[in-house]
Amino acid sequence: MPPIVLLSCESLEKSYGVKPLFTDLSLGLCQGDRVGLIGPNGSGKSTLLKILAGLEEADHGTRSVRRQLRIGYVPQEPSFIEDHSVEEALAQVLLDEGTDPHEQGARLAKALSLGGFSRSDQSVSTLSGGWKKRLAIARSLMVEPDVLLMDEPTNHLDVEGILWLEELLKAEPRAFIAISHDRRFLESVMTRIWELDRRYAQGVFQANGRYSEFLEQRDAAFQAQADYQASLANRVRREVEWLRRGPKARTTKAKARIDQAGRLIDELSDIESRRAQASAAIDFTASGRKSKQLLVAKEVEKSLGGRLILSGVDLLLGPGERIGLLGPNGGGKTTLLKLLAGTVEPDNGVITRADRLRVVTFEQHRESLDQQASLRRALAPAGGDAVVYQDRSVHLVSWAKRFLFKPEQLDLPVSRLSGGEQARLLIARLMLQPADLLLLDEPTNDLDIPTLDVLEDSLLEFTGALVLVTHDRWLLDRVSTRLLALDGLGHAEWFADYAQWESAQSRKAGEERQSQVSKESSVPAGSPKRKGLSYKEQREWDRIETAILEAEERVAACQTAANDPSIASSAADLQERYAMLHVAQADVERLYARWGELDAKRG
Repeated sequence: MPPIVLLSCESLEKSYGVKPLFTDLSLGLCQGDRVGLIGPNGSGKSTLLKILAGLEEADHGTRSVRRQLRIGYVPQEPSFIEDHSVEEALAQVLLDEGTDPHEQGARLAKALSLGGFSRSDQSVSTLSGGWKKRLAIARSLMVEPDVLLMDEPTNHLDVEGILWLEELLKAEPRAFIAISHDRRFLESVMTRIWELDRRYAQGVFQANGRYSEFLEQRDAAFQAQADYQASLANRVRREVEWLRRGPKARTTKAKARIDQAGRLIDELSDIESRRAQASAAIDFTASGRKSKQLLVAKEVEKSLGGRLILSGVDLLLGPGERIGLLGPNGGGKTTLLKLLAGTVEPDNGVITRADRLRVVTFEQHRESLDQQASLRRALAPAGGDAVVYQDRSVHLVSWAKRFLFKPEQLDLPVSRLSGGEQARLLIARLMLQPADLLLLDEPTNDLDIPTLDVLEDSLLEFTGALVLVTHDRWLLDRVSTRLLALDGLGHAEWFADYAQWESAQSRKAGEERQSQVSKESSVPAGSPKRKGLSYKEQREWDRIETAILEAEERVAACQTAANDPSIASSAADLQERYAMLHVAQADVERLYARWGELDAKRG
C-alpha cells in the first residue's frame, strides 16, 4: 500500500530581494515520517517551514494539505504573554480552539505532565529559555496535530531537556519535521533527512534513514557527481578543441554539434558554480607548549547565592587533554570555566596554573563583542587593514572571507549580524591568540552543520588543552577525551564517553521510579483521607499515578510493536497493532481525565 501523503509542496520558489532562497523545490511528508530538515544558514529552512505551516506564501509553486489535517507549529523563538502563568498560557490554546469546557481540565493536566511542569501557577516571565521551549512544544501538542513542524526545538534546552524531547517524539505516532543542527538528535529520532543546499541540482537532497545513513548516501551522491563532472569536463575539453579549429556551421550536423557543445559548457559551468560551496576556515593556534601540567585544580568548592554549586572538584589539564562538561542549566559548568580562567575565585580548594599560561575563552553570551563597533573593527581591534595570524600578516578582507563575511558587511555594526555570524566573529578573534588552554562555553550556538564539522576538525587538531561546554552531544562525544558531569548540587562524576553517562542516567531514572513505586505501595491502608474525597475515591487517587505510568508504558510497547519493520507489508497485522495502540492511548487519556477530576475534587 503506497504511503499516505499528508503535506507536500511542488515547484516552490521563494526569494528575498534579488537573492533566491530556493527554486523549483518539491517535497512530500508522509504518514509516520520523522524528518530532519538541515542546511547551511541562509538556505531557507525556516522560510520553507513557515510555507508548509501556511504562515507564509511562496512566490511560485503549490502547497497541498490533506483534508482536515491539523498542523502544529513551534517557532524558533516562541512568544507568550509574559504575565500569564504556565496554566493560562496553555489554557489560551484551548480557548482559541473552542474546546469543550468539560475536556479542558484533562487536557491541561496532560499538557502539564507532558512538559514536566511541577508548578502550573509559575509566571511565564520567570521561565528560562529551555522551559519556555518546553512550554511551546507542550502548547503545540494540545491541539492534537496530525503533523508537527518545529524550528530548532533543541535550542535553549539542556541535555536533560533534549533527552525529554527525544523520548516525547519517539512516543508520538504523528508525523513531524524538525529543523535542527543537533546531529545526535537527528541520529536518535529521525527516519528521513532533507538537506536544503544550492549544491544540489534540485535544491535539496533527500535520504531515508538516520543522520549517519544520510551522510553515507550524501557522500556517495557527491562522489557520483564528482565522477560525472570529471567526465563532463573531458567532453567539454574535446569540444572546445574542436571549436577552436573553426568548424563552419554549414551543415546540419556541424550546427547541431556546436549547439551541443554550448549546452555542455553551460552544464559544466552550472555544476562548478553549485559545488563551489564556501565554509568557514577555523584553525585554533596552539602555543606549542610542552609542559605536562598546564593547570591543576584540587578540592575546588564554590557556592552562588548561598547554594553549593561545586564541591571537591579535582582536575588535571595537560596538552592534548580535552574535557567535556555535562549537566543541567545552572549546574555549574560556566562557573567552573570562570574558575579555571581565573575570573572567579574558589571558596575553597586550590587552582595552580603553569607560569605565563595563555588562556583563550569563548563566552556563551559573547560579552566581549562591542555591539556598536563595526565588523571591520571587531575583526581587527588593533586597527589597520590587516591582522597577524600565525606570525604572518593577512589582509582584513581575506580574513573576513575566511569566516564567510562579505566585503560589503565590514562597515555594518556587530548588532546587525545574525547569531551565527556573531559566533563566527568571536571564533575569528580567538584564532588570533595562541593558546595553551581553550575554554569554550557553548561555541556551537547558532552555527550550521557545515561550520560545526569544521569546528570539530579544528578542535581535534588543537594540541593544547581544552575544556568544552556544549549541548551538541555529537561534538562533545567526538572531541572529548573525558567527560565531567555536574549536577548543580555540588556533585561531580567522571565518565569515559557520552554513552557511559547516558547509561548511568537511565539506570538512575529506573532506580528513582522503582523507589517511588515502593513508597506508594508502602502507604498504610488507614492513612488519613485527603480533603473532599470519599474513601473509595481516596483509594483510587492513591493508585492513579502508578496506573498512569503503567498505561504509558503500554502505549510505548504498542508503539514499538506498530513500528516493527517485519510486519510493514502485512495490512492485517498493521491494522491490529494500530488498533491496540489506539486503545492504549485512549486508556491513558481516560486516566488523565480521571486524575484531573479527582485533583479538582480535592480542592
